[in-house]
Amino acid sequence: MRGLVLLLTLVYIATAQHQALIDYLERRLLAIEDRISQWQEQTTRYASELRELKQQMVSQLESLDKEKETLRMTLDGVGTRVDRVERELDYLETQNGAQPCVDVDDKLIEQQVSLVKEKQKAKYLKITDCSDMISSIKAMKILKRVGGPKGMWTKDTGGASGKVYIFNGTAEDTINEFATVQDFTRSLGFSLSTNLKIPSSWKGTGHVVYNNHVYYVNQEEEIMVVKFDTRNKSVTDSVVFPVQDHVSVYGLNPETVMDLAVDEEGLWVIYATRQNERHISLAKMDSNSLDIEQMWDTNCPRENAETAFVICGTLYVVYNTKQPGRSRVQCVFDVNDLVTNEEAPLVYFPKRYGFHSSLKYNPQEQLLYAWDDGYQILYKLSMKKKLEI
Repeated sequence: MRGLVLLLTLVYIATAQHQALIDYLERRLLAIEDRISQWQEQTTRYASELRELKQQMVSQLESLDKEKETLRMTLDGVGTRVDRVERELDYLETQNGAQPCVDVDDKLIEQQVSLVKEKQKAKYLKITDCSDMISSIKAMKILKRVGGPKGMWTKDTGGASGKVYIFNGTAEDTINEFATVQDFTRSLGFSLSTNLKIPSSWKGTGHVVYNNHVYYVNQEEEIMVVKFDTRNKSVTDSVVFPVQDHVSVYGLNPETVMDLAVDEEGLWVIYATRQNERHISLAKMDSNSLDIEQMWDTNCPRENAETAFVICGTLYVVYNTKQPGRSRVQCVFDVNDLVTNEEAPLVYFPKRYGFHSSLKYNPQEQLLYAWDDGYQILYKLSMKKKLEI
């Protein structure tokens, strides 16, 4: 009996302990479920907050993109306005920097009555049917920088060869001759050139190479044009220019006492005298005999002129300011009166380093060979017919 009671007692105790363990486990599971529920709520809340934060960031990035685009457009507008102001300043320079190209002056009119009648009794007879004139500067190419701030470079403008000739400085007697433009561009300095020694030094930068001959200006007692054969390296002719009381042709290039030019019509001389001191004069020269064929006094002022060139019988004078700015063709003179200053376009050159010491036109290529502060530059020209003005 006692054994049965003891067994029942043990069973009761075991049952009570088992029930307590079950109750404990249930409580723990409920606590874990509560924790899991809290974690789910927190995770949902965090996910929602992250989505809201993402939306805010996307919105702010879109706003920044819009502000960036607005700023870019504003900067473009500022750049356009700066360009406009620059053009307006250049325009003001053309209006105020140099004297007007058409200068109505009683003294000049009197000189034209007496001199021009003598020199222009016969109309200039064109050799070719060339009727092109400049419309604009189409492109610019900087080939290299060699030599001093002033000089002249060119190819044979008659197309006799592809050689390149460098006149470094304004008073030297050695020309650097390169076989091709490619040799010139890849040469270290003058290392690939041949020295071409001339018998007397040149003066200024107004020289040309035409049909295997160098035509250069020499000034000792008088101003002379010397014709030098590049093949046999000898002087074939020389002549004293038949005008007295020379003055420098260009106000901004005083070293140039006379400027030679070549176009489709042949050889030209650009010069100035004390009799017509304020303006530039033009003459047509026979390239074979060096005889003067005809002479003209133009209305193009010397003041603030830096250089000039001739295309199809039209003289283009390039002007600048004493503090170098943008060069522009501000005055033209056509020997056949087909172009006037009022009708000709105002052509601007791209901004560069200083101002041109020389501009040489090549009629075979319709290129301008420019020397600017030691840089050798090519300008490609856009042309149109004079009758289309």
